[in-house]
Amino acid sequence: MRHQLTGNAGLYHVARELSRRGWHVMPTVRNARGADLYAASDDELRVLPIQSKALSKRAPVPLGGSLERLCSRWWIITINANTAAPTCFVLTLDEVKASAHRGVNAAGTVSYWLQPKSYALGEYQEAWDRLGSPDDQAGQPSSGLDQPALGDAT
Repeated sequence: MRHQLTGNAGLYHVARELSRRGWHVMPTVRNARGADLYAASDDELRVLPIQSKALSKRAPVPLGGSLERLCSRWWIITINANTAAPTCFVLTLDEVKASAHRGVNAAGTVSYWLQPKSYALGEYQEAWDRLGSPDDQAGQPSSGLDQPALGDAT
C-alpha cells in the first residue's frame, strides 16, 4: 500500500477514536508544518494539536533533521495502520524529544528517529485518557497540555 494511504488510514483512525471519546476532530492540510489534526471540546475551550504518525508495521518513526522543528503538543503513533486492528500510542512532545534517536548517514546528514522500544510501551498504548476529556474544565485540564481555543489571544 502506498505511503500516503498508510498516513490517511492512521490519521482517520485517530480521528475516529477521538470522536468516539467526545472530541470534535478537524484534520488540517496534509504535509503542512504543525499539527495533522485538532481535537476540540464542544465549547472550544479545550483544543489539542495532534501530530499523527502512521506506520504499516512496528518500525522507527522518522522525525526529520531537527527536533526544534517539532511543535505539536501531542503525538499519536499508529502501527498496523492498514489493518483491521491498528494500535495507537499516545505521547507528549516532550516524551518524543526525550526519546529521539540521533542518526548520521555517510554524507554527514543528521536525522532523528523514534525507535519502537521508545514508543511501543504499555504506558502509551491506547492511552487516550492521557489527553483528558473534552468535558474537563478549560482551566483545569487533566492532562495539563491543552491549548487555548483557536483564535484566542493569549
